[in-house]
Amino acid sequence: MLTNAAVKAARPRAAAYKIADERGLHLFVAPNGRRSFRWRFRVDGREQLLTFGTWPEISLADARAQCDAAREVHARGGDPRANMHRGDANTHGHGAECMTLEAIGRRWHAHMLPRWTPVHAGDVLASLERDVFLAIGAMPIRAITAPVVLTALRSVEGRGRLETARRVRQRISGIFAFAMSEGLVDSDPAAIVGRALVPPPPKRNHAALLEVDDARGLLAAAELLDAAPMIKLASRYLALTSVRLAGVRGATWAEIEDLDGAVPIWRVPAARMKLAAAKKRDPKNDHVVPLARQAVAVLRAAGENGYDTRSPDALIFAGPGGAAIGEAAIGELYKRTSFAGRHVPHGWRATFSTLMNEAGKFDRLLIERALAHAPKDKVAAAYDRSQQLLQLRTLFQEWADTIDPAAIDL
Repeated sequence: MLTNAAVKAARPRAAAYKIADERGLHLFVAPNGRRSFRWRFRVDGREQLLTFGTWPEISLADARAQCDAAREVHARGGDPRANMHRGDANTHGHGAECMTLEAIGRRWHAHMLPRWTPVHAGDVLASLERDVFLAIGAMPIRAITAPVVLTALRSVEGRGRLETARRVRQRISGIFAFAMSEGLVDSDPAAIVGRALVPPPPKRNHAALLEVDDARGLLAAAELLDAAPMIKLASRYLALTSVRLAGVRGATWAEIEDLDGAVPIWRVPAARMKLAAAKKRDPKNDHVVPLARQAVAVLRAAGENGYDTRSPDALIFAGPGGAAIGEAAIGELYKRTSFAGRHVPHGWRATFSTLMNEAGKFDRLLIERALAHAPKDKVAAAYDRSQQLLQLRTLFQEWADTIDPAAIDL
C-alpha cells in the first residue's frame, strides 16, 4: 500500500510508472514528475481509468476518500466518471473547477463509443492517453488555454507526427465541445490552435510496388523479420484481400463464413466500410471477399496464435490482451525491409489493381468491385449488384497465386 512518505519520495523516470495502493487505486508518476492518483475499474466489461487529482493538491487520504465514494457509485450500477466532480453545471463553482481534462475526455470518449467502431475507439483513446492525458490530462479543464494545448501538440510534431498532431487537436476540440454543451467551460481553446500547427505535406499517392517480383519480395522479406506473428499474418492477409487497413485491423471471426468449407468468404459489414452514413446501415452494402487458399491458411494460422481463438466477437489479428494490432504496426514492418519507402500498407490496393489490370484476364469492373469501389454509372451498378462471386473467387485466387505462389511456412 501507498504511504505519504512513498508518494513524496516518488521520482520521475524515463517512462511513466505506477505505485499501487489498494483495490485499483494507484499513484501515477509521469516522466515530467507530475504525480496523480488514479483508479482502475470496469464499465460494461471495459477497463476504465478515473483520475482524482494531482499531489500535493490532493492528499493520499483525500484520494482514498474520493475512491471510496466512486466505488459506492460503481457498486450501485452507476458510472463513477459521470459523478466525479460534477458540481453545478450552470455555475463556475468549485466542482466544475476541479474537473480534469482527462476526466472530461474519458466521458466524451464513452459518449462517442456508439458512433465508432471498436478499433477506431481504441485508436482515439490510445492517442489521447499517449499525447494528451499524460501531458496535460491532470489539469483542471478550465485551466487549459490555447498555449497549453499548443505545447502538447508541439511535442507530437516534434516526433515527426504532423498528421497525428492534427487529429489529436480535433479530438481535444471534441472534448471541449462536449464540455461546453454541459456548461462546464465557455470556449474551445483547441479551435484556434490548428493555424499554429505545422501544415502537413501535400498529399501524395500511397507508395506501392507495381512489379510482381517486388510484391513477392516484400512479403517474403517481412516473413523473415523478428516481429510479432500476428503483425506478419495481418500483413499477408492485407495483401491477399486488398481491403483497407482498418478493415483488416477490425476483422472479427464472426465475419468469416465457411472457413473450413468449399466457398470461404470474408463478409466485411457495411458499418465498417468507407461509405456514406446511410449506406453503412444497409447490410446490402457489405463487402464480400472470396478467400483464396492462401488467405484461408493465414486465418487458420491466426486462429492457432490467437488470444481468443474463434470467439465470434474476437478480433482475428489481435495483439496482447485481445486489442487490435497498432495502426502503424504493418507500416513499421515494411520500413525494416529493403523496400522501405517504396510501399505502405494501403499500397496493396494499387498493387492489386495495377497487376490484375495488366494481366488482361479480368474485366476492369470486376477488379473495381473487388476493391469495393462504388460504380459510377447504372450499368456498372447493375453489374455490381450481381456480386459476381464466382468470378471474384477466380480473381482473388489468381491474385494470391501471383504474389504468393510458393507454399510459405506461416
